Amino acid sequence: MRFGVLGPVQVDGVEVAAPRQRALLAMLVLDAGRIVGHEQLIGGLYPEPPTRAANALQSQVSRLRKTIPGLVIEHHPAGYRLVADPFDVDLQLCVELLAAGRGAEALKLWRGTALADVDAPFVASARLRLREVFINCALSGGTENDLRELLSEDPLREDVRAALMRVLHRDGRQSEALEVFAAGRSLLADELGVDPSPVLVAAHLEVLRAEAPHRGVPAQLTSFVGRDEDLRRVTKWLQENRLVTLIGPGGTGKTRLAVEVGHREQGEVAFVDLSATSDVARALLDGVGVREAGLLSAGPVSVEERLLAALAARHALLIVDNCEHVIGDAARVLGTVLAACPDVKVLATSREPLGITGEVLSPVAALDDEAAVRLFLDRAQAVKPGFTADSELIADVCRRLDGIALAIELAAARVRSLALTEIAARLGDRFRLLSKGSRTAAPRHRTLHAVVEWSWDLLTDAERDLAARFTVFSGSASLDAVLGVCESDVDTLTSLVDKSLVEISGDRYRMLDTIRAFCRGRAPDLAERHARWFLALAQEAEPHLRAHEQVEWLNRLKEDHDNLVAAVTWATAHDITLALELVAALATYYWCRGLRTEAAHLGEAVVHACGETAPPEREEEYALCLLIAWPVATGDQTGRIRQADSLLVTLNVPPRYPIMTMLWGMALGAPQDESQVWHHRNRLLGTDPWSQALALVGDGLMARMQGDHAASEDLLRRGAQAFTEVGDRWGAALAFTQLSEIALAAGDATGALRYVERARGLLEELGATEDTAEAVAGRAHAQLAAGDLAGAKADFDLALTLARRAGAQVVQAGAHLGLAELARLTGDCATARAECDRAWELTPGGWYSPDEMRCHIALERGRVAKDEGDLDQARQYFDEALRRAVGQRNRVTETAVRAELAALAGL
Repeated sequence: MRFGVLGPVQVDGVEVAAPRQRALLAMLVLDAGRIVGHEQLIGGLYPEPPTRAANALQSQVSRLRKTIPGLVIEHHPAGYRLVADPFDVDLQLCVELLAAGRGAEALKLWRGTALADVDAPFVASARLRLREVFINCALSGGTENDLRELLSEDPLREDVRAALMRVLHRDGRQSEALEVFAAGRSLLADELGVDPSPVLVAAHLEVLRAEAPHRGVPAQLTSFVGRDEDLRRVTKWLQENRLVTLIGPGGTGKTRLAVEVGHREQGEVAFVDLSATSDVARALLDGVGVREAGLLSAGPVSVEERLLAALAARHALLIVDNCEHVIGDAARVLGTVLAACPDVKVLATSREPLGITGEVLSPVAALDDEAAVRLFLDRAQAVKPGFTADSELIADVCRRLDGIALAIELAAARVRSLALTEIAARLGDRFRLLSKGSRTAAPRHRTLHAVVEWSWDLLTDAERDLAARFTVFSGSASLDAVLGVCESDVDTLTSLVDKSLVEISGDRYRMLDTIRAFCRGRAPDLAERHARWFLALAQEAEPHLRAHEQVEWLNRLKEDHDNLVAAVTWATAHDITLALELVAALATYYWCRGLRTEAAHLGEAVVHACGETAPPEREEEYALCLLIAWPVATGDQTGRIRQADSLLVTLNVPPRYPIMTMLWGMALGAPQDESQVWHHRNRLLGTDPWSQALALVGDGLMARMQGDHAASEDLLRRGAQAFTEVGDRWGAALAFTQLSEIALAAGDATGALRYVERARGLLEELGATEDTAEAVAGRAHAQLAAGDLAGAKADFDLALTLARRAGAQVVQAGAHLGLAELARLTGDCATARAECDRAWELTPGGWYSPDEMRCHIALERGRVAKDEGDLDQARQYFDEALRRAVGQRNRVTETAVRAELAALAGL
């Protein structure tokens, strides 16, 4: 709802008919979001409070709620509160716009006299308050007519008269501005017997000097895009503080933002660029427009003393640009000015803080996607009118340029000669691509390389060394990683943060890709040191991933995911033993996070680099890589798994990483009871609580496949409890998922939903994308069994979306198979066949028991064919499903297929 009091009282543009309800609403709107006391409301509504005034007020509130459906008025012991977003109240929005220096926009919110249709005791004082707001709007953004109208109503308002003089002066009408001053001086003398105030005198001096109040502030040749929130914040902070420093890397738009603030400032502004000077005081003196010769007779000798004398009695905003070039002198001189000149404020831009007491830092960060796209389009259309392009492609280009405003503008300028796809393709060599800028820009802003080089040249040797070494990281890094890999110290790192070469978010440090590209060529080779440091981290984390601190350690590794992948990739090409150790140490992490497709590709690359044999004393790690890589491997996959099995059979102790026991079982399937393989696996099963929990769940799965549902349910319940006691959410989720399938087979859809929801909650806590997608598909099957076809359809679609994002083909196949069953049940056999085909195409060589998915696809295809009346085709599919089920020794599926064949024989 939108509320208006700057004119007749309105709600969503509609006036309230009842006078007293209108007055009550107005009082609540004036203090929207705050509690208005009972006595204040009663006194504001009634000239003479009625008997039982509290009841009368309550009655009015009740009527108001009924009159305006959706209106939320909360009752509190102290009074009533209107619940409304501040920006939905025209008064609040007006005040915000004023604070942001957008007076013209604020003025447009006024629809006439405030509270024009309200007649109540509170109105007189409220209108006085609102009139001051209106006058401030007019002073900030009013036209000549607005100001003349105000002045006619109150000729003694000197602030209004001064504002009118400045408007006339900016329009080049100095003589009229002087006439306004003369009339005001005469009126003040006749009416009050006083001289003009300093406010009016200052306006008079501006006109007499025939100079604009904004001295040296550069005119802008392009529109201001993408920094509205920064503009509002900086303007507000300058009203409350005397020194605000815009900090950030080169090219982010600090100067542009400062200039925009200066243009919107109503008082005197002086712009000073320190980039080409080493004498800060003299540059400031020149910037404020004071000729040194005019001050020589006054006594001061030094330039700094002259500067202080020039600013001592002035109300001014100094915009001091590029302080990083002379940071020490800039801090000293500006600190002296602020201490000696109480009416001077400073807006500085710098790549590091000035470090002055009272300094407020306003980081100018990368543009978000929306603002970056707007900026790109604005600048591109300036050089190529009519330019349009896909916003996602533009956003991708802007993200790859780190949202740096200058880089975006340089890239946009290239659309005149290059297609956007070509620009995107050439960003790998961004410094060459973005090597042509405006000829009128400062040299350091003409190319992207020059922007970063300016910052580089200001670093100490130690800072340059760390900046170059930092490029070894992919994404962000922790403090321990930076110090451990780069062999640097905290002071140097924090100095790089201060100088905007490195960013900090929470407890992580990162470098913009543009800065990284510049520094990378200057870096020593730290890739091996980086890989070994992250191997140590992975090995330290692994046991914690099977314990109560599982989520904490998963998140720690997740933050370093890019570094871990980079370490594996480098080691695969340069140190295969190290690569094997890394993949093995990360197996539990990848599995618990449900990133099996990514892990499989990494494992396959390592296996390919190893060749057909394991390096000496790394047989266990090699076997683990074979097991991980199998889903995406090409060639003789069965042979690979047998090779892994033969390697593991040689082990005489449980594997170093217990996750291997589970992967081994999933890859080779269920062994026959009392077989040699069965005995060997049981012998290698660890005695630790996690391995024992895994044994319970594994035995439960085997019992289920053999059709013993009672034993299976008991084992899985115990396994879920054991994993819960250990602290492993993934293991518990596995058990709950299997329990949901048992419940589903028993016709207990409600129980199945309960179990699958418990599993899904645990998996979401882990951030296991692939497993979560599978759990959502499981929920869809339970909803299908319960008759909720719409819910099942929504969940199958959601599972498909999640699986696509994760690149999990087998989960996608399962979702398509579910959609096939849903289509068949609703009589749409054509769609069911198409969904079965998609499921088959997405089931590559398999994913741990590949025949299981293909068995279910064949079974569903048979059911579709049977519903279509093609019994021969149905029998062929059922025979195929039976063959696969028998091969897996999955008696549950075998029983289901035989039932279908029996039913088919009876037709």
